[in-house]
Amino acid sequence: MERKTEIASEKHLGLSDDDDPSLPSRCKWSLLQNDLPDPHFHQKFISKPMIADCILNCIGNTPMVRLDRIAKHFGIKCQLLGKCEYLNPGGSVKDRIAFRMVEEAEKEGLLKSGSTIIEPTSGNTGIGLAIAAAVRGYHCIIVMPEKMSDEKVNVLKALGAKIVRTPTNAMYNDPDSHLSVAQKLHEQIENSVILNQYKNPYNPIAHYDLTAAEIIEQTGGQIDMIVAGTGTGGTATGVGRKIKEVIPDCKIIGVDPMGSILAIDHDNDSDVTHYEVEGIGYDFVPKVLDRSIIDRWIKVDDFESFKMTRLMIKLEGILCGGSSGSAMAAALKVARDLNESQRCVIILPDNIRNYMTKCLDDGWLMDHNFNIFDEFKTNEPVCFEDQIKQLIGKKSIKTIDQSAKCSEAIKIMQENGLNEIAVVEKANSMILIGVVTTKKLMDLMMTKKVGEDFPITEAMIKDVPMVSMNDHIRKLSYQLKRSSFAVVIENELHHQSQPRLKFIATRIDLLNYMNECRS
Repeated sequence: MERKTEIASEKHLGLSDDDDPSLPSRCKWSLLQNDLPDPHFHQKFISKPMIADCILNCIGNTPMVRLDRIAKHFGIKCQLLGKCEYLNPGGSVKDRIAFRMVEEAEKEGLLKSGSTIIEPTSGNTGIGLAIAAAVRGYHCIIVMPEKMSDEKVNVLKALGAKIVRTPTNAMYNDPDSHLSVAQKLHEQIENSVILNQYKNPYNPIAHYDLTAAEIIEQTGGQIDMIVAGTGTGGTATGVGRKIKEVIPDCKIIGVDPMGSILAIDHDNDSDVTHYEVEGIGYDFVPKVLDRSIIDRWIKVDDFESFKMTRLMIKLEGILCGGSSGSAMAAALKVARDLNESQRCVIILPDNIRNYMTKCLDDGWLMDHNFNIFDEFKTNEPVCFEDQIKQLIGKKSIKTIDQSAKCSEAIKIMQENGLNEIAVVEKANSMILIGVVTTKKLMDLMMTKKVGEDFPITEAMIKDVPMVSMNDHIRKLSYQLKRSSFAVVIENELHHQSQPRLKFIATRIDLLNYMNECRS
């Protein structure tokens, strides 16, 4: 049979009507009619050799582990099994599709010596492609939204990839989206190719051929439920189709973050439009996602995802990332319906390495109002449960008008022994504009970037750490671990566009309060 694949026919990928990744797939797969000619090439699942020729040959064959401690913690009766996809070489399940798409593009002649791989991605597919490009000798450009972690950027740079960032809030068909920008780069760069995980048939096929086969072998085919997060949907689609063919009664559970539109029969018109968890969820339905294969959708919010991620690390020693936490949180909602003899497999797609400064960072969680710490309390002072307004009491604060000069700020700081002074909109308004610190002033004046007669606004810090009056002292302590001060404002940050100043808290303020509480 003449070789004919969608990847060849979709060589020039973009956002035209023909190539829009949100358009329905032309795939004819069906459980009821599986004898149609197959245009794709499939791989057989075989055991790996003891010594691999290169790191790409180490992709797959990930372990499956019992999650008995999580099950006991939440009173789950069935067997919870974690498929540890985060142990792939690049740290995620996306290594599988990255290598497979590269292999098929090479067979098609789309990738050849000197080619440039361009890919719009949330980062994990990009890392997989950058690994393949490094080993195979291709150039690589990764286009991803600003929301994605710095850790991903650093790994990609180390692999030799170039990174282009796009606005997080750009819709998929916006000219500034990662999809559109990738297409523009493709048009400008000769001998380049977009493998396009959102449309590429070898995204789900990689999981149909191998991920699902591994799951079936590891469980002996005894599975009652599989839980998988959905981003492009390749994992859920590929695994789901194969499992349904072999184990028809197995339920496929799709996980979608609040703010995404992938789930069917859910209120996707909620007020939530932004989510911090990475790698799952979209504002369009990718072509490779077969939503008909999903038996039930579960929506999970950021709080649930990050809390579960930390619990997985603490209770099971599984160093997984946020989307793994999402999958686990969803599994707990549905696994309660299963009995002791049944099994639920949870696909754990990513590893914590890419989120060290996000959901693993207590300060970051506090900054984003994810108060997940009831389960993780250590031997902290009792006063950390107090509200910040108790620390402030009747203390006063010195401010300076935004129209003032640096010399006026220096005088006030000298007279009052202050290292920080708040800059307000106008005298007595208490509308915060920024903060001036002795360190910032010294640095700028030593480099002659400002002088005493310069406006104070040229020396102030605009992006300052903030807490509210009603926050716990615990949150203030996290801020003061990273900064010498924190601005205390009247209300919660998201309730106002112009924060109303109450106090500037410093480390000595916190130390004094802790001493008062002990006495």
